[in-house]
Amino acid sequence: MIDFEPSEADRMVRNLAHDFAAKEIRPVAAEHDEREEFAWDVTKKGAALGLSGSALGGLAGEDGITPLIMAEELSWGCGGIAVGMMTNALAATAVSHIATQEQVDRFMPMITPQDGELRLGALCLTEADSGSDAGAMKTTAVRDGDEYVINGTKRFITGGGISDLHIVFATEEPGSGFRGVSAFVVPRETEGFSQIKVWKKMGIRASHTADLAFDDVRIPADHRLGDPDVDFRSGGSGALGTLAATRPWIGALAIGIGRAAFEYSAEYARDRQQFGKPVISHQGVGFMLADMDITLDAARLLSWRAGWMVSRGEPFQAEEASKAKTFGADTAMKVTTDAVQVCGGVGFMRDLPVEKWMRDAKIFQIFEGTNQIQRVVISANIAKRVFS
Repeated sequence: MIDFEPSEADRMVRNLAHDFAAKEIRPVAAEHDEREEFAWDVTKKGAALGLSGSALGGLAGEDGITPLIMAEELSWGCGGIAVGMMTNALAATAVSHIATQEQVDRFMPMITPQDGELRLGALCLTEADSGSDAGAMKTTAVRDGDEYVINGTKRFITGGGISDLHIVFATEEPGSGFRGVSAFVVPRETEGFSQIKVWKKMGIRASHTADLAFDDVRIPADHRLGDPDVDFRSGGSGALGTLAATRPWIGALAIGIGRAAFEYSAEYARDRQQFGKPVISHQGVGFMLADMDITLDAARLLSWRAGWMVSRGEPFQAEEASKAKTFGADTAMKVTTDAVQVCGGVGFMRDLPVEKWMRDAKIFQIFEGTNQIQRVVISANIAKRVFS
């Protein structure tokens, strides 16, 4: 049975997250964007209310959709601050999808805010020479008795260096691609681990993005996620599975930005008079707004379907997660660009928030697997699919 009626939990989370975004995020969004500062106070306040990325780990919830609603509403407030608040989600997803139950019980509390204390987790996969080609990573993990020794660098890590716990993907068999990749838990205070660069960005500037170095970092062998009796060559599928599981909420975050821009530009078009009538009454503008509304609805449904599948462990038969991420990101970019157009010359100015939303939207077509790579994945699946 397909039911589009929001659950009581959905409504409660939507109201809570929207109210928080309106009262706590939007008033400080421009300031944090201008200063390129992580919104510590906002993140702590949100975490105290349960508005944290930990809830997205494995898309927790009865239907897997409730966390996506939360992500969209927070991103409606500010994409950059929302990404910062959701930092835990990537690490939590890796733990929930790769770790043993004992490891989940041990490590998840370390990245889950509780008792008024903010705790952050970061996922470390990308490197300078292995972005879309993540299997080409050079960071290594070598077993040495009861420890692993990690060496290498990671690039563009959200929450890197400021998070309490880092989930680091490294190869145990260099040159073997994903076959030799495993995931390791590295606490922030570990000797040999350091933050070497904080990036200045075009958009989502309230989120923290850094490069990290691992110089003979030693961690206990039980910090390698997964069953110790399973050959490490299964680790690569864990990395790919983690990325696939995060795509629905990446789409949801993008939708939140697009929705903010759509709502603002629609109000502007209703209020702005040209040629003796509201701008929205001119077909050229009215049709743009109609298309914005249509694509946002379609993107949301794709994201919800993929999130529902993740929460139930349903395999992606038609690369539903890639579709959700790709369409959500493309929609956000198109909608925010059109929102600037609807607002005309003043939309290009920094006095209006639409230019910020346009800058924020761009990264969603790039990180967590570029939209070009997503299309490679989707088209490869089409080639394998049997039609009847």
